[in-house]
Order: sequence, then C-alpha cells, then structure tokens
Amino acid sequence: MINETDLMQLRRCVALAEEALDAGDEPFGSILVADNGNVLMEDRNRVAGGDHTQHPEFALARWAANHLTPDQRREATVYTSGEHCPMCAAAHGWVGLGRIVYASSSAQLAEWLGEWGVAEPRVRTLRIQDVIRDTPVEGPVPELAVQVKELHRRMRSAPQQ
Repeated sequence: MINETDLMQLRRCVALAEEALDAGDEPFGSILVADNGNVLMEDRNRVAGGDHTQHPEFALARWAANHLTPDQRREATVYTSGEHCPMCAAAHGWVGLGRIVYASSSAQLAEWLGEWGVAEPRVRTLRIQDVIRDTPVEGPVPELAVQVKELHRRMRSAPQQ
C-alpha cells in the first residue's frame, strides 16, 4: 500500500528525473531509503555520455552492495520515477534490496512511446516481477505517472543535439 511517505519520496524521484532531463539525460530518478526513513543515496539517469548502463537504480544497487549489510539492503526501499528495466531489476535482485515503489510502469512507458511513434527499445520492457522473485513491488501512481509522461514527452520533443 502506497502511503504519504511513499508519495513524498516518489515526488523527489520525479524531481530527479526532471533534473536529468534538464541536464540532457533521459528522465529517470531514484532514491534508496533505509528502514528508518533516512535517505541513503539518490541519483538520476546519466546515459547521455553514451554508457547506457548508467541508470540510477543500477547505481543505487552498486552503492548498497558496497555500503550496506545484507540485512540493511533487505530492509531498504528503492523509490523510482519509472519501473526498473530488466538490467536494474536484476541488479536489485542480486544485491538483495527490499521493496520497490515506482511512479510509472514499463508498460506505461511502452504505451507512451507507441503513441509518439517511437521505435521499441532494443532491450525488452519487462515487469520487475518477471525478472526477480520475492520482492514487494508497488506502482504505478496515476497522478505522478502523468508527470513522468510529460517529462518523456518533453524529451522526445526537444531539439536533437
């Protein structure tokens, strides 16, 4: 069940996604939160340089693997503006992170891209649950998904550099 604290964290993720877009990156942002509510790390997408593995969820998983105990990882929550891609979901699972909460789903993103005539990405869009087991997953959040859609629309309508 998504609560007010979850919504607050997801709003920050959407703000990070907007920061990414403003920096010339794809609009994705994520936060890693400890079980006591402390934000441990946050990041945004950084793929504009050409390394398409520089997703924030992957960065959070790497950070958690190096800085948290297995119990701390299991109790942590990852909040993200968009549902994890298969690479990030696998990293989340291998590191043993806990709950995932997202604002917009992979299915929504695929639908939006189709609306805009954008070709499907090379890597398939899969639900997190199709990649990892035994991880609580919640989302999407309709009112925030609308904001995420607008960020993706802006990215596609921006002049190409």
